[in-house]
Amino acid sequence: MGIDGKFYTLAEARGPKGLLVMFICNHCPYVRAIIDRLVRDARDVRKIGVGVIAIMANDTVSYPDDSFPNMKKFAAAHGFTFPYVIDETQDTARDWDAVCTPDFFGFNANLELQYRGRLDASRRDPAAPDARRELYEAMAEIARSGRGPGEQNASMGCSIKWKSAA
Repeated sequence: MGIDGKFYTLAEARGPKGLLVMFICNHCPYVRAIIDRLVRDARDVRKIGVGVIAIMANDTVSYPDDSFPNMKKFAAAHGFTFPYVIDETQDTARDWDAVCTPDFFGFNANLELQYRGRLDASRRDPAAPDARRELYEAMAEIARSGRGPGEQNASMGCSIKWKSAA
């Protein structure tokens, strides 16, 4: 379910030229370091026909900063223009083998995975203002050709906060 109260399907999230799925959360310092550029790049990717959706899969009991009400605040504070949904069961994150926040999955129009890389060279601190826009460039290439770049740098971030097995 999204912060707007709507449930999203893959068909609703995708665009005519592809789909960008982002696993993020509210409290992660890696996400916080890139959030302004992430929102910019998500907006720009949508302009070229690629759908965008962000998924928050952390355990909200152990990490209340990532709660649904706080997701709404975080999205509003940063001007999200894309759906921000919660994966309460964590099944989606497990099915996708998501490992960290942020974690990016870029698909072509046929929903074939073409990019599993990072936004840019940022770590816990923002990259230089002139840092290469790796995610945007990859998604633009995917939108144009259906294929992702041959060279991809893995994303780095906080591990997904899994619920403990009861």
